[in-house]
Amino acid sequence: MSDSKDLIPVGSNLPERDSAWRFQAPAIEIDNSDVSSFLRTYWHVLLKRRRTIAAVTFVATTLAAIYAFKSRPVYEAVSKVAVEAETPQIQTVQDLYQSRPTDATYLATQVDILRSDDLAWKTIEQLHLDQNAQFNPAARGADLSSGSPDAVKAGLIQAFKDRLKVDLLQGTSVIQVAYESFDPALAARVVNTLVGNYTEYNFLTKYDATRQASAWMEQRLDELKDKVEKSQQALVNYEQQHSIVDLGNRENVMEQRLGSLTQDLTEAQNDLAQKQSLYQLAEANPKQAGILVQDQLLQQLQQKYGDLQTDYVNALAQYGPNFPKVVRLREQIREVSSLMDQEQKQVLERLRHDYLAALGREKILSAAVDQEKAEIGKASQLLIQENILKHEFQTNEDLYDNLLMHVKNATVSAGLRANNVHVIDHALIPTHPVRPKKGVDIAVGFLVGLMLGITIAFAEEGLDNSVKNAEDVERYIPAPALAVIPAAASVEPHRGWLAGGAKASPLRDVEVALTVAKAPTSPLAEAFRTLRTSVLLSTAPRPPQTVLVSSAQPGEGKTSTALNLALSLAQRGGQVLIVDADLRKPAVAGALGLKEKKGLCGVLTGAYSLDEALVRIENLNGLWVLASGPHPPNPAELLSSPTMEQLLKDLCGRFNHIVIDSPPLLALTDAIVLSALVDGVVLVVESGVTPRNALVRSFRMLQDAGARVLGTVVNKMDLRVDGYYGYSYRRYYGSDYFKEKSDVVTTAVAAPADFASGTPQSRPSERPRPDVQE
Repeated sequence: MSDSKDLIPVGSNLPERDSAWRFQAPAIEIDNSDVSSFLRTYWHVLLKRRRTIAAVTFVATTLAAIYAFKSRPVYEAVSKVAVEAETPQIQTVQDLYQSRPTDATYLATQVDILRSDDLAWKTIEQLHLDQNAQFNPAARGADLSSGSPDAVKAGLIQAFKDRLKVDLLQGTSVIQVAYESFDPALAARVVNTLVGNYTEYNFLTKYDATRQASAWMEQRLDELKDKVEKSQQALVNYEQQHSIVDLGNRENVMEQRLGSLTQDLTEAQNDLAQKQSLYQLAEANPKQAGILVQDQLLQQLQQKYGDLQTDYVNALAQYGPNFPKVVRLREQIREVSSLMDQEQKQVLERLRHDYLAALGREKILSAAVDQEKAEIGKASQLLIQENILKHEFQTNEDLYDNLLMHVKNATVSAGLRANNVHVIDHALIPTHPVRPKKGVDIAVGFLVGLMLGITIAFAEEGLDNSVKNAEDVERYIPAPALAVIPAAASVEPHRGWLAGGAKASPLRDVEVALTVAKAPTSPLAEAFRTLRTSVLLSTAPRPPQTVLVSSAQPGEGKTSTALNLALSLAQRGGQVLIVDADLRKPAVAGALGLKEKKGLCGVLTGAYSLDEALVRIENLNGLWVLASGPHPPNPAELLSSPTMEQLLKDLCGRFNHIVIDSPPLLALTDAIVLSALVDGVVLVVESGVTPRNALVRSFRMLQDAGARVLGTVVNKMDLRVDGYYGYSYRRYYGSDYFKEKSDVVTTAVAAPADFASGTPQSRPSERPRPDVQE
């Protein structure tokens, strides 16, 4: 190789690594319990699935529009009928104008009558609907054209009722009858005919009831006439037998006398109860007799006795028992006490005499009341029987008179059209169809499609088990997210919400692979430089020298990540090598525009030397490439051979950093073999594509192989969905990504101007290692 003289051995063997090393990411819990977090999550889901929502909404709206414009217009004729309360049998003309409250059950019954099969069939026969081409029985055409007469009749009735609507207007006694048809004139005729049949049915029902009532009343009139005559004769016979002239006045006098005696007896009983209680209280407590009967003398003696007792106690305490004053007070107390006893006996005796007098008066009045009641009872027995006879006679006479009047009125009322149903509005021929309503149908289709689209979007999101962002990665595997690489389309200028940048030409894969060189000020380049910093700090204080870049599945962006990582490392200075270890489907040489046929495969098989296979990229100072070379039949055996391990040791002695692009982990074993030979592995995860189980499986495979996983790279993240990334990118960078590009071309690869110096630089001594001879 012509440029081999530029390679300067820096000397180092592969570092010794602890195969049991495991990264333990700190558990970081993010509180998403607030309402705004949930709203943001829902909004991000809607943004992410916006194409699904738009597609479903468009389809539903289109179908609704097709239905609205293709459907045959349907017209509806409407009539309103007022139904008053069910009235009793018409007796006079005035009864026709009496208003009564309408029962809800009665109104519901009238609605069912309007929907009845008999009225429907009568209307069909009157209008000859079975022969009318506009009368469309829908799916029952087979029954109408053939079959038994009953089946044909049932089909016609059902077809009629399918287009009939009978509703009771809320809060009123008005029934609305409507009929739908493709012919507006036919719809009006059907409604008016049906309402007329219903009105006639209502009248005939009441007319028949009136005639039946008249016949029954005439029969009952003869029976009542006989009863009136018999009851009157029985009353006359009874009065003659008992010589009753005017028993009613005599009974009134006796009742007045009994009332007076009863009142006196009540007063006597009250007086007796009062005097008895007073006597018993005084007898039980003679000392309180003076208070009970309000005897002033006894009360004065008691007061005098109390005063003497007080003076006696005071004098006794002051002078002693033999003092004259004390002796005199004692004598006075004895005299007053004697007088008190005499007066109490006199009071009790007076109370006893009063009690006995009241008792005697009560007995006399009670006997008088009993005697008066006995006399009234005898008179009442005669009066009761007389009243019974009078009442029977009067009742029969009243019934006869009323029935006679009803019979006379029934003759008149039978001819009256007594009807409680009145047509408020007759059906007119409709001028506008009730359906389809194009604007309403399209709006409903749009809303239904929108709701269905949102439902499908959330269903897709719920069924999506892919990794979305860095938090998902760190939740499922114990490895840090080294960087988040935005999708190229998400950092382009805004092209519309639904388009999502689709109208703009998205960056080609080769341009994304060389973002650091071609667009150094873009958000993508800054993201790759963030990855570079994270990789260099991942094994502090000594950064990793050999880094393997792989992914769980193909197409997740591992080659673009490896190239941009190598480019960003080369920008720091020193010698950086990008090795394409994907011997089955290489992509590094194509991304760089190289046409070299020599590469890693030939070096491992001994077809040519390492110097012949190494290619230095002009104008990209310090970047070297070791392509994959021709496709070998046994790539896994070559990568796991001792030659590969020795080759890495030789390369570590020449280059500051080596970035290896490898095949996917789950598809092939090549990356597992290489992971045990490098300082660290960078696992590329495509946002929204890589399944969670694939990520976990890949990480476990690397752990089982003893590899050191430096971390993950969340690639192709749509910043329009995960706004907490995209907002900062757009706000800071704007659209400069599409304005600043390098025009330097070297071997079909564009590179920024600051890579013009082609002089290789020795890598700074980042960690001590022994020199290795070339």
